[in-house]
Amino acid sequence: MSFWEKLLSAVADAASNALSAVVEAIRTVFEGDPETRRKVAFSVAVIALSAKMAKADGVVTEAEVAAFRHIFDFPDSEARNVARLYNLARQDVAGYEAYAEKLAGLCSTCAANCPVLEDVIDGLFHIGKADGALHEKEMAFIARVAEIFGISEAHFERITARHVFVEGRDPYIVLGVNRSDDFATIRKHYRGLVSEHHPDRLIARGVPEEFHTIANDRMATLNAAYAAIEKERRAA
Repeated sequence: MSFWEKLLSAVADAASNALSAVVEAIRTVFEGDPETRRKVAFSVAVIALSAKMAKADGVVTEAEVAAFRHIFDFPDSEARNVARLYNLARQDVAGYEAYAEKLAGLCSTCAANCPVLEDVIDGLFHIGKADGALHEKEMAFIARVAEIFGISEAHFERITARHVFVEGRDPYIVLGVNRSDDFATIRKHYRGLVSEHHPDRLIARGVPEEFHTIANDRMATLNAAYAAIEKERRAA
């Protein structure tokens, strides 16, 4: 039995009980398997909040569905189970803030700016902008989820800069450095980010392999930002 089947077999069919049942199932079904529990918690967070974001926006486009499949490349054999969980979340009477609070509670051992919850925010950005534009309601949704997750305003600004840029991406904001910093300081900070966000680190913190597109895209953005600063400093 797959972990999706285990999870869903423990979830009540009543939509009004979906939130409490899913979270409780994660806590109990996988109690003796913390690694699987982390993977399931992360997967549920992205699926449930994606469903809620689609409901908040009012429109689910084919591009958003494709983006969901892109970052969460689950096997075809699990499509029905994932769809059932998605529909439970979408139909649940509980609001997205309740979902965010409950799912954040599964990462209660994390300090502020929890990297696992940052991965969830990245996933929501990927899905939200899949149709070519991040709509105002989607942006407000993601910002509120980040607030509930305990992600600081400054850190959320850096995450946002990786995804949303009107007049060109600002590489300094992406890396979280100041224009007044010397290049040695910027390079040291960049190397720290590369180490922190390397795809292998996602495995260590329990993010399923299906979501490694998030890490690869993030690394590409960090590398591009550093290259832009390096080019600018050399030309100066």
